[in-house]
Amino acid sequence: MGKTILITGATDGIGLLTAEKLANAGHTVLIHGRNRDRLNAAAARVGAGSDTYLADLSKMQDVVKLAQDVKSGHGSLDILINNAGVLKTPDVLTETGRDVRFEVNTLAPYVLTRLLLPSMPQSGRVVNLSSAAQAPVDVSAMQSFRAMGDMEAYAQSKLAITIWSAALAGQMPNGPVVVSVNPGSLLASKMVKEGFGLAGSDLNIGADILVDAALGPRFSAATGRYFDNDSGRFAEPHAAALDHDHVASVMAVLDEMAAPYLD
Repeated sequence: MGKTILITGATDGIGLLTAEKLANAGHTVLIHGRNRDRLNAAAARVGAGSDTYLADLSKMQDVVKLAQDVKSGHGSLDILINNAGVLKTPDVLTETGRDVRFEVNTLAPYVLTRLLLPSMPQSGRVVNLSSAAQAPVDVSAMQSFRAMGDMEAYAQSKLAITIWSAALAGQMPNGPVVVSVNPGSLLASKMVKEGFGLAGSDLNIGADILVDAALGPRFSAATGRYFDNDSGRFAEPHAAALDHDHVASVMAVLDEMAAPYLD
């Protein structure tokens, strides 16, 4: 039976390829992007059974509206793949004066997930894009902008999403499943090309593991776990994600930041 699946950042790269694979397998794919022309082009590639949603994930009001639109357009959502991410951008500040890497990579998927959970069955899954690049989180920088390098901010934001994946999973022992996945390092995505100037490896490596995480049996009992596709196995994330005090501080700040949008 076909699933209804929302993929953020699905107008190019791993997100788009994952959307194509899932649509070809007979699932209803909801494609998110922040550019209408690119959304339309992605929908044309994905084909019948796809639906499009326009939102800028650096703006929390867009995140809230995205959740509302998905809930009004579809009675339930089986799978959420939080794929959208930012590494290098000329605009590192959001309209509210926060770091766009934390906003898009960490806070937006947390708010979106929390808003959509009531529409998801216990058998559903949330798949969060992590990375091999992980670093302890400066929680003050998550709240208010502090200038930092692209990789520094990116690595912290990716550990933060890995942390909240496990924390949220712990609050829902009966499901939905919440997992974080490093889809593979230096794949041939726009992010890698712009950030590192590299052609990158086959995108199918990343798309295939996201399809597996969304639907495969080995992820059905993996809630709260981190999958490292570079090693091809479930693994421990950065040690800071296992430090109770660090996790508690990240979650306290994240919950405080998300609270205004969850009413």
